[in-house]
Amino acid sequence: MRSGTKERTAAQAEAAEARAEERMRRRFARRQWARRWGVWRPLLALLAFVVVVAAGVWLVWFSDVLAVEKVSVSGTDHLSASEVRAAADVPMGRPLARLDLAGAERRVESLAAVEAVRVERVWPRGVRVVVTERSAVAVVEIGGRVRGMDAEGVVFRDYAKVPKNLPRVRVVGSVDREALEEAATVLSAMPDDLARIVRRVDVQTIDHISLVLRGDRTVLWGSGEFSEDKAAVLAALLKAQKATSYDVSVPGQPVVQ
Repeated sequence: MRSGTKERTAAQAEAAEARAEERMRRRFARRQWARRWGVWRPLLALLAFVVVVAAGVWLVWFSDVLAVEKVSVSGTDHLSASEVRAAADVPMGRPLARLDLAGAERRVESLAAVEAVRVERVWPRGVRVVVTERSAVAVVEIGGRVRGMDAEGVVFRDYAKVPKNLPRVRVVGSVDREALEEAATVLSAMPDDLARIVRRVDVQTIDHISLVLRGDRTVLWGSGEFSEDKAAVLAALLKAQKATSYDVSVPGQPVVQ
């Protein structure tokens, strides 16, 4: 019995020693793996980041997933949307991120009727062109055509006939940019209620401008200088005194006849 007991005890001891060695081996293997993972983990994270960035760059800058599919136009009245699209010349199918927005804006701004424009990306596949058109403050006849001009003297559109709500600019001699700018300066300085009664602006020279008002009243304006003061003086004179002729060329010394 004693011999059998000793054998069992020895076997149990060997089994316990084997289990202990196995636990130590596993702990050692885990520590080895942890050390290796500690070295590779930052490298793998960096690799994953590079892959994500590269995929994003390809998706945005080179693939057709985010490419131009539609160009919308807003703010037009005289111009048509197709005219604006043609001027913008946005290449369909090009990735949105690679569009030359400033170039498209310059091309649209070259249209005479455009005062300002904004071209913007509309993700994921669109482009929006927002146009501000010039507004006519008067018309002028050039080469037998009735043309509209804005507050800066820019001629930008045609009319079949003179609109009833716009005054006419008549230039003695050749119609040049300076004469139109002076006439525009005069008209843009007027309040709306005064501008509405102006039938014609006569420009003999840039220093000799006169107006014809409704009721066949005439106004000697002089040059475009101090036009806001002249407009204020004329508005007050029209309310204070009925006359056929007003001279506000020197706003501090007006003359009424």
